[in-house]
Amino acid sequence: MRSIDLGTKVENFQLPDQNGQEVSLDDYKGKWVIIYFYPKDNTPGCTTEAKDFTCRKGDFSDKNAVILGISPDNAASHLRFIDKHDIKLKLLSDLNHEVMEKFGAWGLKKLYGREFMGVIRSTFLIDPEGKLAFKWPKVKVKVHVDDVFNKLSELIK
Repeated sequence: MRSIDLGTKVENFQLPDQNGQEVSLDDYKGKWVIIYFYPKDNTPGCTTEAKDFTCRKGDFSDKNAVILGISPDNAASHLRFIDKHDIKLKLLSDLNHEVMEKFGAWGLKKLYGREFMGVIRSTFLIDPEGKLAFKWPKVKVKVHVDDVFNKLSELIK
């Protein structure tokens, strides 16, 4: 499984958001970008993570940071998820896992002895110059958003 090394320039990508609008990583040059990859809309862990990021969105914004959630779900699924849980984030659809694969967020998983390919819940922090500043390769949802905020605060100092 590939992943991006710290300090490496992150290659631009384009994915559709919940409204079908193309979003490019280059749209956020000059900002900190938090990209979090999650398995599926409307599942317990993914809902908790999206709600936690939504609750702290203002704190991140105060530090010149934007949050992008990426899953293999389509735009319609993202809209239902956003409406149901009052999510205030931009959610992107990576239907073919191309971006996930570049980040190492798509790979072999095991559940109850069964192996399958899927999303590896992970988060990446990209600096204003577009370089990878930090990564969390296997996220545990509880307190994760606080960890991301604390790392961002530490790097800004």
